[in-house]
Amino acid sequence: MPTSYKVKFWEHRHRPDRRTPWMVRWTVAGREFSESYLTKTQADGRKAELLVAVASHQPFDVETGLPLAELRKRQQEENAVTWYQHGRNYVEARWDGAPAKTRTTWADALASVTFELVSSKVGMPDKRVVRRALYGWAFNVNRWTEEPPAEVARALAWVARHSVDVSALEDPKVVRKLLSALSVKLDGTKAAASTVLRKRRIVHHVIGRAVEDGLLTANPLPLVQWQPPQVEEEVDPEYVMSPEQAAAMLEAVRRQGRRGPRLVAFFACIYYAGMRPGEVVHLRRDRCVLPAEGWGKLNLNGNSPRVGSAWTDTGASHDPRGLKHRAEKATRPVPIPPELVALLREHIEAYGTAPDGRLFRTFRDGMVQESGYGVVWAAARAEVLSPDEQATPLAKRPYDGRHAGISLWLASGVAPAECARRAGHSIAVLLRVYAKCIHGDEDHANRLIAERLQRRPG
Repeated sequence: MPTSYKVKFWEHRHRPDRRTPWMVRWTVAGREFSESYLTKTQADGRKAELLVAVASHQPFDVETGLPLAELRKRQQEENAVTWYQHGRNYVEARWDGAPAKTRTTWADALASVTFELVSSKVGMPDKRVVRRALYGWAFNVNRWTEEPPAEVARALAWVARHSVDVSALEDPKVVRKLLSALSVKLDGTKAAASTVLRKRRIVHHVIGRAVEDGLLTANPLPLVQWQPPQVEEEVDPEYVMSPEQAAAMLEAVRRQGRRGPRLVAFFACIYYAGMRPGEVVHLRRDRCVLPAEGWGKLNLNGNSPRVGSAWTDTGASHDPRGLKHRAEKATRPVPIPPELVALLREHIEAYGTAPDGRLFRTFRDGMVQESGYGVVWAAARAEVLSPDEQATPLAKRPYDGRHAGISLWLASGVAPAECARRAGHSIAVLLRVYAKCIHGDEDHANRLIAERLQRRPG
């Protein structure tokens, strides 16, 4: 919008025959403007406001004759939108085509701050009910056509009535309240640093959309002094199994009832091929090259993480997608050692494949669930590790097999670029996260150092 600093004022015009007889008159860049008031005192007050704007060197809008700051404030008031409604508008605008997992992260971040961005907490329902209502209903577009339970409906109605306008974020105190809400869990304890930063990135983008929509003049988050928590991204060596421990875990998995033998090759893919669990769930027979001898190859082309039926477009619990951080139809060929080739051939021979070609399935041909394979892994861990080792994070989760496998590649001298390609990471992320010693390798390193220190000049 065109603006100008050339502002001149005339004396008030008095028109006794009008309902508001006192007229304030001024020009902006030569264009005339006026406003009428009931009393001279009101007209004097308005002229004083405009003179203050001139004295503080504020630009005036040439089209309306108003100080730019005042014009924007009026526009915000006319188009006022609550934070609650803006959050709903945000997820609705981005919902179609978004991965189900991403949808849950939006809902989680917005739910964390929305019930704090209210004008008053008088009469607020139980905060756990409010949090559940916001996460599961308010910011889940899939649920908007359903009738929510009574307590959910009451909670959402309360939030809608008490939510502050987006413009309230121009107040640094409100922004600090928002950042504080991101930093704690529902029970008031400190949230994990990675969680805090992930939620802040989402909220920053939500506020950025408010700027695009004209609800704010600028994103206030970078303007407020706030110390972000330090994130420890490196894989803790305590999580990382040695090759011997990994082999023992796979053998223990085989001994875990009916389900265990069907999951040996599943966990082997995570360890030997550095695959994410969702990529193993997605793996199909036609993506496997399994020769009778030597190394084979997996041509990975998708990921099927379990998200929950409420968040997917199909109503299924898993959300089949392309590879993480890759284009939709991208593939990632991963060479696999003879040990994994043999286990996969054995698995296919014993259990076949699902009708759609998936290698791993439940007894009823369904998708393998984390709740199921997690129980098997936990039982095998209890069998293999000593009580002292069980008290550590060593191999705590099936995903830790991926950490162990990639760490083994690096410790074996494989070039970081090749490790990154096989793992589906950038080199920077690989070196930042996975460049760690495998469990038990400290002794080997210590021996090398000791041998060098013991050498004497000849």
